[in-house]
Amino acid sequence: MNKIDKDLLDILVCPITKTKLLLDEENGELISKEAKLAYPIRDGIPIMLPDEARKID
Repeated sequence: MNKIDKDLLDILVCPITKTKLLLDEENGELISKEAKLAYPIRDGIPIMLPDEARKID
């Protein structure tokens, strides 16, 4: 299950840009538009490591 608590989402920021993240429920990721990265959510836990993130356009 890749659901994330909405309260947690409100306080999380991108570790690189320190900007707000967008939830992509369909892909189970947190999106940082500024860093152009998608951080995975595994078992409801966001993996906020830049090395684990996927680059996006």
